[in-house]
Amino acid sequence: MPKAEIGWERIDADGLRLQVYAQHVGRDWRFYARQKRYDQWQAVTEPPLEDWLELLDAVRRRIGRGMLRPEEEGRVLKGMRERFPEAELS
Repeated sequence: MPKAEIGWERIDADGLRLQVYAQHVGRDWRFYARQKRYDQWQAVTEPPLEDWLELLDAVRRRIGRGMLRPEEEGRVLKGMRERFPEAELS
């Protein structure tokens, strides 16, 4: 997986396991999901807050390892605040 992609797994509202990944394109993050290994990746136009929090955690860990630039955390937080103004973010 290239540096510009971060992936994880989660359980959706229906109890199904989903594989999710976020791809860094320009200054934006694009989210994709699929259920099984050989399914096609589907773009997620409105990712839930849960996915954004997973991305933020992964970005912070990669910054600590020197794999991403520190200002990327601010960009992710800004995107989260724009989409979820009611959420308490640290």
